[in-house]
Amino acid sequence: SKPGDHVILNFRPNCGWCRYCTVGRPVLCNGADTARWTLFDGTVRLHKGNQDIYHFARTASFAEYVVVPQSGAVPVRDDMPLDKACLVGCSVMTGVGSVINTAKVEAGSSVMVIGCGGVGLNVIQGAALAGAERIIAVDVLENKLAYAQQFGATDIIDASHGDTVARVRDLTDGGVDYAFEAIGNSRTILQAYESTRPGGVTTVVGMAPEDDEVTINALSLPRTEKVIMGSWYGSARPWIDLPKMVDLYMSGKIQVDSLISRTYPLDEINTAYDALGKGEVARSILLYQ
Repeated sequence: SKPGDHVILNFRPNCGWCRYCTVGRPVLCNGADTARWTLFDGTVRLHKGNQDIYHFARTASFAEYVVVPQSGAVPVRDDMPLDKACLVGCSVMTGVGSVINTAKVEAGSSVMVIGCGGVGLNVIQGAALAGAERIIAVDVLENKLAYAQQFGATDIIDASHGDTVARVRDLTDGGVDYAFEAIGNSRTILQAYESTRPGGVTTVVGMAPEDDEVTINALSLPRTEKVIMGSWYGSARPWIDLPKMVDLYMSGKIQVDSLISRTYPLDEINTAYDALGKGEVARSILLYQ
């Protein structure tokens, strides 16, 4: 990198030489054995008087200026608008990557996505990009299901009433080839698993609370040969995949503009979070003015 480069901040900066880095799975590297809200050496560069200000996810989210590890700033092409690039560095990479990199969805397959927020919508458009023939979107909010259709869903299910698993099985003659959970909740993870056909793949993308546990019938695993996978940051190789996502956006293959429901100045961050919490938006961005 050099002064003036356009970069995307990578919230999984990696060391470059550990086992995970060298086998091509850098998102499993924590960079160093230090807390993920500090720099690699365990210190911080942001302060308010004598108070340390932590670098959330090693990126210092919402800071106007930031110091990051070298592997935490990925150069991208100069013609990529930075107010769109910010989404590529998180929800786009996480959602599209879970389809392309983690589950490796095959063309012509059937896909189910539970949760149609920013990440789920990117799972949906990743499935469309991969050539999935049927993409079933599941949510409880009407506006989120409308977004899902815009991003490539062929079928929508309002999970606020009825038996979601039974409806998915009916639509797909026994279950989908690939199910994705993009909320982070033990109940919906189980729904995704139960909606997956024998031999199919369930991928957990959503981040559940630390103490949440999911219970799956033990015999169902050998009997159905289903696979359960986790996907962290879309199994990204950030220095390869973030520029690739930018290229896909610039060539019109993936949508980013449509994800942005609203923009806010930095001093309205709490208003933006309230809207996110109420499910009013796909994604909002904060613009530094």
